[in-house]
Amino acid sequence: MMNLFFVFNPKAGKEKIKSKLGDIIELFSMGGNKITVAATTKRGDATEMVKNLPEGFDRVICAGGDGTLDEVVMGMKLRENKLPIGYIPAGSTNDFASSVGIPSRINDAAKVAIGDKLIKCDVGLFNDKSFIYVAAFGAFTEVSYETPQELKNRLGHAAYVIMALKHLIEIKSYKMRIETEHMTIEDEFIYGMITNSDSIGGIKNITGKNINLCDGLFEVTLIRKPKLATDLNSVMVALMDRDYNSKDLYYFKADKLKVTCEEEVPWTLDGEFGGNEKEVVIENIKEALELAVK
Repeated sequence: MMNLFFVFNPKAGKEKIKSKLGDIIELFSMGGNKITVAATTKRGDATEMVKNLPEGFDRVICAGGDGTLDEVVMGMKLRENKLPIGYIPAGSTNDFASSVGIPSRINDAAKVAIGDKLIKCDVGLFNDKSFIYVAAFGAFTEVSYETPQELKNRLGHAAYVIMALKHLIEIKSYKMRIETEHMTIEDEFIYGMITNSDSIGGIKNITGKNINLCDGLFEVTLIRKPKLATDLNSVMVALMDRDYNSKDLYYFKADKLKVTCEEEVPWTLDGEFGGNEKEVVIENIKEALELAVK
C-alpha cells in the first residue's frame, strides 16, 4: 500500500491523458493505495505542488511531456524529504522515457510507475535550474518552445519538423568559450547540446556512444560554424551519422562545464525555454533522481 500524489498535464501531447484518467486512477487504487490527484494549469505548477507536498506521501507520479517531468524533479530537488518518481509519458516526443525504457502506451507506463523497480538517474543543473536530459543552444533549439501547443496536439512530432524548416535561413552562430576540468575550447558554434539521453527530438542514438544515464557524465556535442553556407548539409550528415571524427564537430564527455559568450544566448532545457544567458555553469548531479522503470 502506498500514498500516491498524481499530477498530470491535461494539455500535453494530443491531450490523450484525459481519456485515460479513469483507467489510471483505477489501476493506482488497486491494492489499497491512496491517491491524491492534481492537474496543472500553467507552467511551474508541478514544481510548486511537489515542493509544498506535505509529509506522508510515498511516491509522486506525473503524466505529461518531458517538461512536466522536469518540473516535478525541480520541485523534488527543493524538498528535504526526497521521494521516488513515477513517470507516464504523454507528450509529443518523450525522449527521456524512451531512453530509460518506460513504455509509450499510457496504461503500460502507469503500471511501471507504481512498480517496485527503481533506478537512480543523473540530473543536470543549469545555473540554478534543473534539467533531466538536455540543455541546448543554437540552431533549431527555439523550435520546441515556439511550436504552438495546438500544432503539437494535432501533428505530434511532425509539428517540430514543420517549425524547424522555417528556421533554416535564420541560423545564427555564437563565439563561445567552453571550459571543463580537462580542456578549454574557443570557437564559433551554430549548435550545442549537453545531454543525458540516447534520444533527442525523437531521434535515437544522436547523442553518442556508450550512453549511461547514471555515470555522472554528460555527452557534449558542439557543431562549429561551417565556413560556407553550402557546407551545412555535410555538417548535419556528420551529426546524423555520428561521425565524431568530423572537423565540424566536437564530441566529449564531462561532469561539469562552463560556457561563456559575449552576447546572450537562448537556451532550451528539456524542450522548454531555459532563458537568455551570457554565462552558464552546467553540472551533472549523479543519481539525483530515483525513478520507477520497467
